[in-house]
Amino acid sequence: MTDEKTYYAQVILTVAESKRLIARGVAADARVKRALDSGWVAVAKGSTNAYVVEELTGERIDKTKYVTGFTVPAGKKPGTDASLADLVLRRGERVEGLTAVEAVAKMKAGDVFIKGANAINYERDQAAILVGHPQGGTVGATIGTVVARRIEWICPAGLEKDVPGDLVALAAEACEARAERVGDCPTLWVLPASPFTELDALGALVPGLEISCVLAAGGIRGAEGAVRLLLASSYDRAPLDAALELVASVQGEPPFGE
Repeated sequence: MTDEKTYYAQVILTVAESKRLIARGVAADARVKRALDSGWVAVAKGSTNAYVVEELTGERIDKTKYVTGFTVPAGKKPGTDASLADLVLRRGERVEGLTAVEAVAKMKAGDVFIKGANAINYERDQAAILVGHPQGGTVGATIGTVVARRIEWICPAGLEKDVPGDLVALAAEACEARAERVGDCPTLWVLPASPFTELDALGALVPGLEISCVLAAGGIRGAEGAVRLLLASSYDRAPLDAALELVASVQGEPPFGE
């Protein structure tokens, strides 16, 4: 009879640490690696995607300049803009002067479009984005091409964005909302993509890690929005040790914009 032992650990990730971990997972994803080798990769604007840009290029950027839509406390200015050029790569080489939307128009099946979300339901494998632009913004300009050509849509989004309920039903409710000013009540658009979260990043980066799940969330003194993950591996604690080392390498990531 085999004597099976399971090794457990818990880790805490702040929002910024999660973004860094997710970005590393995206860069290690098999679909991204294939596209970097022989196709196109386009990274649309977004706060988590700013970290993806850094992980794909090995360069540090002013991440506040790689953001379009944003959510900030009432009355507070965003302190962000979209002045940095989109990252577009063809066979791993940067293509200058091409936006992510323009790159999608050149893509085929197997190429990769990276665009995040504002809401996810991890259990239902759903991701959705808030839309305030009258033509649907980046999603409106790309979704038809992505679906028609079977382009790989990778959707980096932290578990802080996990919301209860079916996002399709929530999107229908959001469509009924009306506001006096355009943009006060953005619609919610369910995406043809699965959310790529901290759990997916751990799966991509740590082979053999058997369990990774959310145990609790929230905190204080900078841990607002943080997630506490339960990790486990059986027989051999090496995958667990590797996961702990990985998490330690992203801990201390400064808050976005600092």
